Amino acid sequence: MSGMRNVSRGLASRTKIIEIMEKGKNNIPEISEKAGLSQSCVGYHLKLLLKQRVVSASQSGRVGRWTLTRYGQEKLFSSS
Repeated sequence: MSGMRNVSRGLASRTKIIEIMEKGKNNIPEISEKAGLSQSCVGYHLKLLLKQRVVSASQSGRVGRWTLTRYGQEKLFSSS
């Protein structure tokens, strides 16, 4: 993921977020609760992942929904 500073804490946070999203959680409050991270932290990392096309965003009423893209899922499998 070029353009991202993969300092260990940031990388750990993004990894947690992606793992939680794989289990079906797709909005910031849900992800935040499961990851033990603040909502602002989750939002920050989701925006970084969005720039890298690892996730996509959509709006459902007042709630933003985030999903892993096919590109994001392929990146996960290729880095394993």
